[in-house]
Amino acid sequence: MSETIALAADHAGYALKEKLKEVLIERGVDVLDLGTYSAEPADYPDQANAVAEALAEGRAQRGVLVCGTGIGIAIAANRHRHVRAALCHDVTTTRLAREHNDANVLVLGGRIVGEATARDCLTTFLDTPFAGGRHARRVAKLG
Repeated sequence: MSETIALAADHAGYALKEKLKEVLIERGVDVLDLGTYSAEPADYPDQANAVAEALAEGRAQRGVLVCGTGIGIAIAANRHRHVRAALCHDVTTTRLAREHNDANVLVLGGRIVGEATARDCLTTFLDTPFAGGRHARRVAKLG
């Protein structure tokens, strides 16, 4: 069974979301695009909630969220107990979010992170496993 990634953004993250969707499709990943579908104003909590719901229902195994800075959509996503959304700015923060925190949602700031860096972060998010070990005990305390 292939992994499905739920992908969503508000208006400020729309353009980057579309670029990241291309990367996922190129890699053969099943994409669940939960909007927004244009640069018209959209409220980031709605997209964060849609991804959280997709994860809870098993329609996706992991998610990617984008808003202007990534801050608001990360806060909204982390209100859900089963979500571990990590706001990442580079490959190092992305790798550590997966290895140490078992992040299941990558969050990027569409106005903060350039396209090339965002692509690298997405690839790292997809390819980096959770390290487990001493980190498992800590992650278990989150949920």
